[in-house]
This record gives sequence, C-alpha cells and structure tokens, in this order.
Amino acid sequence: MIFRLETRLALAAFVFALACLTACKDKSPAISAPRNELTVAAASDLMPAFEELGREFESTTKTKVVFVFGSTGMLTRQIENGAPVDLFAAANVSYIDQLDQKGLIISDTKAIYARGRITLWTPDESPIRLQSIADLARPEVMRVAIANPDHAPYGLAAKQALQSAGIWDRVQPKLVFGDTIRQTLQYAETGNVEVAIVALSLSVQSHGRWTLIPEELHQPIDQGLAVIKTTRNEQGARDFAAFISSPQGKAIMKKYGF
Repeated sequence: MIFRLETRLALAAFVFALACLTACKDKSPAISAPRNELTVAAASDLMPAFEELGREFESTTKTKVVFVFGSTGMLTRQIENGAPVDLFAAANVSYIDQLDQKGLIISDTKAIYARGRITLWTPDESPIRLQSIADLARPEVMRVAIANPDHAPYGLAAKQALQSAGIWDRVQPKLVFGDTIRQTLQYAETGNVEVAIVALSLSVQSHGRWTLIPEELHQPIDQGLAVIKTTRNEQGARDFAAFISSPQGKAIMKKYGF
C-alpha cells in the first residue's frame, strides 16, 4: 500500500507530525518507526515512476513505502528542519550536496539515479502547435507555466532554456509559476495557461501533446538521492535506493523518460 502526499498540505502535515513527535519524545522515548515502513521524500517529477517502484519494492520486501512528493527546494528545507525522512530523492544532486555539507545525510549513500528532461506541453485540444521553445514568444501564446526556479530544479532548467534561446525577456511577462513541476502541468491541463514547460516523466503519462526541449539549452538535470542521517530504517532506505538502480528499477525509470 502506498500513500500519496503532495505540496503544501502534505508539507504542513509533515511539520505537524514532526512537532507531535518532538513534543512526545520525553514521554515516550521508545517510539520508533516499524522496520517494515519507509518514508521517502521525492521531487514531484518522480511521482508516476516512484509510485510504480514503490509497489514493486513492497511486493518483494513487504516494506510499506510512504511517499512525500513536493518541490526539491521545499523538501530540502523540511529535512534541514528535522522532518522524519528516511530517504530523499531530489530533482537535482546539488540539493543532496547541500545536505551533505550540513552533515544531514549518510555520505556514502549519495548517488545520481537519473537525468531529467523538460518538454513543451499543451493540451490535446489546443489550437497552438509548437515546434520549438522559440515559439513561446509568439503572440498567441499568452501565458506559460514553469515551476518556480527559486526552489524547483525543473523550473530553473526552464529558465535557463529560455535564456539560452534568447527569448527570456519576451516570455518573462507571460510566466506563471507553479510550486512544483506537477502543479505546473496542472495549470496547463486546466486551461489556466496555454503552455507549460514540464518534466518529460510527467509528459509521457499525460493526455496532451509535448515537444522535447534540447538538453544543450540548460544545465543537466542530474537527480541525486541519499539516506538521511536521522533515519530509523537505514537498511530499508539503502535497499530502496539500491532497487532504484537495479535492472528492474532502471527499466521502470526508463519507461517514464529518465
């Protein structure tokens, strides 16, 4: 069984749970997570792939995987503030490096597990046909959604691609920022914007048209993971990290565009 939590509500609940655990610590020092349960904080672009990975992992190991999906920057801050996470899968390895510098991960577990790509996405029914990122400057494209580049690696890649294509100044006034890459896709799915720049992993599972953005237009989206030092299930976290990089795990990741 896999539980799905996402974005602000999930993070708020996460903080509340942490506060409760802290408040109860003196009264119940023996409280610990069951060894057959694992909490994985993961970037939103990973949702479809990791949910399948979680099901396969649980069927093999009988370990229940609880996922917390959100933007990499927000999840990083939660971990820095003591959120009870066993494993963190970030959308950019730089955030894992940041946690390592602060002594918050088990350093030998740090690894790059995937490289992400970004796409131009429009709904199936949209009259707009996009051939390249330069088409975002066309007048009929009124609004473009990207994830917030301040805390979302896929949003930063979108900004870099727009800058490399020489259209940042023309497109910037059209931009609508999503808190996560999944919310960014939802803006286009619901018609709040004409186009979204989103993760390939979400595009391949969506009901829409998408065009791959050349990866030379932005810095590589090398996605990294690590076991958090305060984990109460280190072996389970190590096992899940190894499963992601196993032949079975790689096949699942490849199916979702990684």
